[in-house]
Amino acid sequence: MNDLSGNWNYPTNIRFGAGRISELPQVCEELGMQRPLLVTDPGLAKLPLLDSVMQHCQSCGLQMGLFSDIKANPVARNVEEGLLKLRDGAHDGVIAFGGGSAMDAGKTIAFMAPQTQSMWDFEDVGDNWRAAQSEGIPPIVAVPTTAGTGSEVGRAGVIVNEDIHQKIVVFHPRMLPSVVLSDPELTAGLPPRITAATGMDALAHCLEAYCAPGYHPMADGIAVEGMRLVKTALPRAFADGTDIEARAHMLVAASMGATAFQKGLGAIHALSHPVGALYDTHHGLTNAVFMPYVLAFNRPAIEERLQRLAAWLGLPGSGYPAVLEWILELRRQIGIPHTLAEIGVDGRRLAQLAEMAPRDPTAAGNPIALDERNSRELLQAALDGTLKD
Repeated sequence: MNDLSGNWNYPTNIRFGAGRISELPQVCEELGMQRPLLVTDPGLAKLPLLDSVMQHCQSCGLQMGLFSDIKANPVARNVEEGLLKLRDGAHDGVIAFGGGSAMDAGKTIAFMAPQTQSMWDFEDVGDNWRAAQSEGIPPIVAVPTTAGTGSEVGRAGVIVNEDIHQKIVVFHPRMLPSVVLSDPELTAGLPPRITAATGMDALAHCLEAYCAPGYHPMADGIAVEGMRLVKTALPRAFADGTDIEARAHMLVAASMGATAFQKGLGAIHALSHPVGALYDTHHGLTNAVFMPYVLAFNRPAIEERLQRLAAWLGLPGSGYPAVLEWILELRRQIGIPHTLAEIGVDGRRLAQLAEMAPRDPTAAGNPIALDERNSRELLQAALDGTLKD
C-alpha cells in the first residue's frame, strides 16, 4: 500500500473581490499598524494607483513609509536597504504591494526585523527556521497586483544571493501574511505580456504541485481547479485586460497554485531558478518556456495522472498528448517563446546551470530524480526547442 500520510497546512485570511483595496486602512488598524511600510517595485511606485492608495491610507490616519528599490529578481541588498528603512522609520508593519518581487522582498524585510543572524541562515533547508527570533516580526498585509506567483499566501521569500549567483528560499511560518487583500481591479492595468508570463507562473505552480509525488488529495484538488481556471481565464485576460471576471479567476488561481505547491514543485522551478539568478530573466516567463520540456521528461512517471487531468479539464484527446498540446497551444495563443534562446539565455553557462538545478530545493519534488546529466539534457532541449516524443 502507498504511504497515505502527510503534514498539511492551509493559508491565511483572504479578503477577495473587486474594490477590496479600500479596506486597507481598516485591515492595518485591526493588525495594530499605525506606521506601516509599503514595499513595492519601482514601476508601481510611479503609478497613480499607488499614490491613490497611499493618500487614502494617510487620510485615514496612517503614517506610511514607502520603499521601492527592488529588482525584478530581488537581491540581498534590496532586503537590507528595506530593513534599514523599516527600522529608521520605526515602522510597525509591512504592506507588501505588487507582484512576486515586492511580495518576496516585503515579507523577507518584515521577517528580518528582529533577526541578528544572516538571512542565508534561514534558507528553507531542514529546520533552519527554528533558529529565528519569532518575537518582533511585524505583521504583514499582502496586496497582489499580478496573478502569478501566489506569494501572498506563502511562508517564504525568494532572494538572490549575488555572491554565489543563486536564488535562496528564505522560510519562516511567520512570513505568512496576516491578511491578503486580493482585488482583481488592481490587475486590470497589467500589459498583455506580463499577464501572459505571470499567468503561466500560476499554471506552473498548479501543474507541478499536481504532478509531485506524495499523498495530498487536498493540494491535488486545488491544483486541478486552479488549472481549469487558468485554461478558461488566461486567454481572456490576455486578450482584454479589463475583463474583471477573467482577472478575478486568474488572481484566485495564482493563490491556489501557491497553496497547492506545499505538496511540492519540480524541475520547471529547479531549472528556472538558476536561469533567473544568472540571466535575470522573468521568473514566470522562464517557467513557461521550460514547461513542455519538463512535462515530456516526466511523462513516464505521470502518465496516469495526466490521463485524469485531461479528462477533468475537458481536453480533446486523452492523457499526455492532450495536456502537452493544450500547453503548447496556450503558449502560442499568448505569445510565450518556445526556446530559452528567445529570452536571452545562451549555452555558455550550460554546465553551471546543470550543476545548480539538482541542488535547488524545488528539485526534490520532481517525479523523476534530477541529476546533472538529465538537467543538462533538459536545458539543451529548451535551448534548441527540441521536444522528445
